[in-house]
Amino acid sequence: MKNIVLFCAAGMSTSLLVTKMQDAAKAKGEEAEIAAYSIAEMDSVIDKADVVLIGPQIRFQEKDVKNKVDGRIPVDVIDMRDYGTMNGEKVYAQAVKLIDENK
Repeated sequence: MKNIVLFCAAGMSTSLLVTKMQDAAKAKGEEAEIAAYSIAEMDSVIDKADVVLIGPQIRFQEKDVKNKVDGRIPVDVIDMRDYGTMNGEKVYAQAVKLIDENK
C-alpha cells in the first residue's frame, strides 16, 4: 500500500484533493493511504510516508521538507493548475510516479 502525504499551510485546503486522489486510486484498483496535514505537523507524520507532495502555496518550504527526509523519500510540489482544479487523478499519478522512481 502506498502512503501519500500532502502538506499545505493548515491541512484544510487539500482535504478535497485527498478525496479526489482516493477516488483515482480506487478507480485504478490500487490501495493507497492518502492524507493531508499542516506543514507544522511534518515531524509527526513524515516518517510514515512513501512520498510527500507540497501544496503550491507553501512551495517555499520544499527545501526544508527535503532536508528533513534527507533523500529517504521523494518530495515534490503539486502543480499549481492541478491543485487549483483539484485534479486528483493527475496528482495521484504524480505521487505514484515519484514512488516508482524511488524504488
